Amino acid sequence: MGRFVAIDYGTKRTGIAVTDPLQMIATPLDTVPTHELMAFLSEYIRKEGIERLIVGLPLQMNYTQSGTLKFARQFAAAFKKRYPAIPVEWIDERFTSKLAAEAMISGGMKKSQRQKKEHHDRISAAIILQSYLEQQNNIF
Repeated sequence: MGRFVAIDYGTKRTGIAVTDPLQMIATPLDTVPTHELMAFLSEYIRKEGIERLIVGLPLQMNYTQSGTLKFARQFAAAFKKRYPAIPVEWIDERFTSKLAAEAMISGGMKKSQRQKKEHHDRISAAIILQSYLEQQNNIF
């Protein structure tokens, strides 16, 4: 089995999370400037290989598209073109920022660290990935 990678796509920064090789646990990996995302993923794929890319679907609370969705779709299309053998799937990412903030508090992260957006981004990516894994395994 290969790893799954999830991204919390942002116009400035993108959070990245990855599963273990058995695809059971989602772990925050990194936050990278979005303009470096493809290069980061290419290097990761070269070293580790991945089985699937999960992209957070940025929707508003009323299910309308957010401004980020257009750019996330462009990235996903470019990724599919470069890596046609790696499936790209989307998962609703609403509430991930709130859940990430709660996870950082309950995990004992200091306020000064919680204020750094890069922590939010990679933890949000892990929440997106864990949600995907739970849906695949019908765990709710």
